[in-house]
Amino acid sequence: MGGPDPRATSAGDTVVELHGVWKVYRSHQRSARLRDVVRNLVRPEIRRVEALRGVDLTVKRGEVVAYAGPNGAGKSTTIKLLSGLLAPDSGTVRALGMDPVRDRVRYVGRIGVVFGQRTELWWDHAVAASFEWKRVVWNVPRDRYERMLGVVRELLGLDDIFYATARELSLGQRMRADLALALVPEPEILLLDEPTLGLDVLARRRILEFIRQLNRERGVSVVVTSHDMAELEQLAGRIVLLHHGEIAFDGDFSELRRTLTRRRVLTIETANETPLSLNGAELVRSEGGRHEYAFDAEQVRLSDLLEQASALTEVLDVETHRPPIDDVVADLYEHWLRSPARHV
Repeated sequence: MGGPDPRATSAGDTVVELHGVWKVYRSHQRSARLRDVVRNLVRPEIRRVEALRGVDLTVKRGEVVAYAGPNGAGKSTTIKLLSGLLAPDSGTVRALGMDPVRDRVRYVGRIGVVFGQRTELWWDHAVAASFEWKRVVWNVPRDRYERMLGVVRELLGLDDIFYATARELSLGQRMRADLALALVPEPEILLLDEPTLGLDVLARRRILEFIRQLNRERGVSVVVTSHDMAELEQLAGRIVLLHHGEIAFDGDFSELRRTLTRRRVLTIETANETPLSLNGAELVRSEGGRHEYAFDAEQVRLSDLLEQASALTEVLDVETHRPPIDDVVADLYEHWLRSPARHV
């Protein structure tokens, strides 16, 4: 099943709408040669970078949307547009029925934003001070603030760090505090740009579980970017892939797998530690008596490969599965690098 059809989405169910959105950056290119110093100042070369190229995107209330693509595809630009930090050069951006830039004062109090490479915490102050600042600046009613603060402190484990200064926190602790801070106003939309960047396995699991719980129990709409496809697949049913500023795919993860690859992985355990040579299969790795192969399921039948293996040696065990989603998408990115086509 693919992603929701924007035309079938009622206005009341839609929280994010991008129509024909273009965003262009202009970058000054400077020569490193000494003789070009004057030219760099007077007539610098300007490079035009089209970050988004006519993007149409609709997100429904309560939906979790994974937003992915190679570096420079336009992911962070989209999050900044939805945050009200940037305005589109053309096209329209609407969220919660508002223009994120023109209606910024009303709008920002109803969203939460987390950038994995930045922090909203005051560096030399206690974490608690940043939360109180948020309450005052965004005029969050005291009773609502205290209720939500109690929830996030417990679920994200902030009690041990709540009165420590932000500069004393580890990366995982800071990310948990930033996520909690974004949730203080009880946002209707949560925008997450690489929220688990650089975190260890335990910290990542904690944050992912909390985001799932927040969406399930409170119906918060989530748009999340990441380079970790397995992580995104845990969070979202729908994935939007960007390529050169255009939407190249919009659907669910199972459809993405079907669309992108016929590749299968076969693991054979044999009495012989020497890997077998199987026609139609590529040896990926071999350790002891376990040999892993990749093959095209539309070109080669699994039964034929097993028949070949059995003729060569005693087969002790067999496993077959689809490759990890990270491998699937990595193959897609490689294809994009080799091909001018933008859509899958």
